[in-house]
Amino acid sequence: MIDLLVVGGGPAGLATAIHGALAGMRVVVAEPRPTPIDKACGEGLMPGAARRLRELGVPVGGQPFHGIRYVDAVSGRRAEGLFRHGPGLGVRRTALQSALAERADRLGVRVVARRVDEVRQDEDRVHAAGISARYLVAADGLHSPVRRAMGLSAPPVAGRPARYGLRRHYDVAPWSELVEVHWAERCEAYVTPLAPDRIGVALLTSEHAPFDVQLARFPLLSARLPGPAGSAVRGAGPLRQGSRVRVAGRVLFVGDAAGYVDALTGEGLTLAVTAAGELVRCVREGRPEAYERAWRELSRSYRTLTASLLWARERPPLARRIVPLAARWPQLFTGAVNLLA
Repeated sequence: MIDLLVVGGGPAGLATAIHGALAGMRVVVAEPRPTPIDKACGEGLMPGAARRLRELGVPVGGQPFHGIRYVDAVSGRRAEGLFRHGPGLGVRRTALQSALAERADRLGVRVVARRVDEVRQDEDRVHAAGISARYLVAADGLHSPVRRAMGLSAPPVAGRPARYGLRRHYDVAPWSELVEVHWAERCEAYVTPLAPDRIGVALLTSEHAPFDVQLARFPLLSARLPGPAGSAVRGAGPLRQGSRVRVAGRVLFVGDAAGYVDALTGEGLTLAVTAAGELVRCVREGRPEAYERAWRELSRSYRTLTASLLWARERPPLARRIVPLAARWPQLFTGAVNLLA
């Protein structure tokens, strides 16, 4: 009998599968796409995420970074917060997913090329894509088909502009050992060191415009980038996606499928990997309903800080003060960085 049917073979789903296999569970992952799976993201693992992946036995390489730097896009004014407990890692999404998939395979996790659009459950089992299991874990992303099919997606927040992410790589040596967050009038640019000769640039914006149009709002950053880009643009969004619950009978949600506020603080992967462990613990103890409270407690700092920054971001007079305030109170900024790290 399958203990966990995990829907989705991205980092959240594979981390759940690995946690389950290490706990002695029989796990199957349903993922129709071949490995590696790419996705638009900032590609920065905060120290907590890097540490937890090592604890799972996942060998993740990449380029270390030692903190976060906020930069005003025009004036160049900056604020820096250094990590206190080890570096983060800039790592290509494809490399991360491949490392997770290899670890899951070594632990005996079976991956089947199936798409899950409908879920049925009874008192003892869940049925989906011709597979029966004790529990189903939906790790199927921002726009989770499982969440949508079960009618569990929360409506958009009234008055909040939708935000989108765009990512592109550049073949240039990183000029900093920090992840830089450049703040412009209506968007942010995240610069992550990925290798000795490559960086990733991710834009978060509420405006529909091509990557190069958005990038032009960051003249200091644009001047550092080489002419030809090293990869095509990938996009994602709208970023804010709500879920009414994290537990619905024998169906549990993890990663972006559990609900997502924004990529502004870069904590998504840390939360996904940590929540996967809590999910497996609750299921193993026969208390799947306890995962709802565990998820809320784990995600509280992420949800609070991200929502607060977004609130300020949507008010231009306050948005213009974010970098100056961070520079004025460096200890407070460093504390917030390490809370998320």
